[in-house]
Amino acid sequence: MDARDVGTLRVMTYNLRGLRGDVRALVDVVRAARPDVLAVQEPPRGWRGRWRLRRFASRTGLRVVVGGRGARTTALLVVPHRAVRGASAVRMPLTPGLTRRGVATALVDGVRVVVVHLGLRAEERARHVDLVRRRLLHGGDGPLVVAGDLNERPGGPSWGAFGAGGLLDAASVVGVDTPTYPADVPRLRIDVVLADARLAVLGARVPDEAGAGVASDHRPLVVDLRLPVP
Repeated sequence: MDARDVGTLRVMTYNLRGLRGDVRALVDVVRAARPDVLAVQEPPRGWRGRWRLRRFASRTGLRVVVGGRGARTTALLVVPHRAVRGASAVRMPLTPGLTRRGVATALVDGVRVVVVHLGLRAEERARHVDLVRRRLLHGGDGPLVVAGDLNERPGGPSWGAFGAGGLLDAASVVGVDTPTYPADVPRLRIDVVLADARLAVLGARVPDEAGAGVASDHRPLVVDLRLPVP
């Protein structure tokens, strides 16, 4: 797959585990995939974490368009030549005793990209999916992509709720059902790119090079989408 054609958009979703693992391997995996958009879950946190994320972005040929503060457990990185508008972070409601989560979003070359990292508890996931659907997926400002770590298998309530909103599991559209977690011996498919029908799915893959098995506790998902003709 090669998404450098201006008529396509390559979206990669990747849980970076706070850059606590093999950062060189992470950089190599991302650089090999050559995404236009990198939807990040578990970016490094705090002021030093924001600096580390910017450095990581620079090493992969990307720039941070959303990171830190309200984005919390998410971030959004984009290649310099893609136009970005309306970049923002949305803080999710806190569930006492659990990690406070956030959502990163921006309009990238006319596509509304929303990055999510859902929690481990089903009831929290349901509340956050409902909030994302109500606040971020009804703007009429272009085709939609939701990318991230759902912490849930296909067929679960979160997948169903996004599907009811018209979003398709891009990997399954092209017959890809490759698990992404855990990275060393993947068994579960919990990382996803969901796209609406205005974006044709050209291809999808889960990188399987050696570095992908050690860089993080997740493997990434890479999807190529055809942009609609203006």
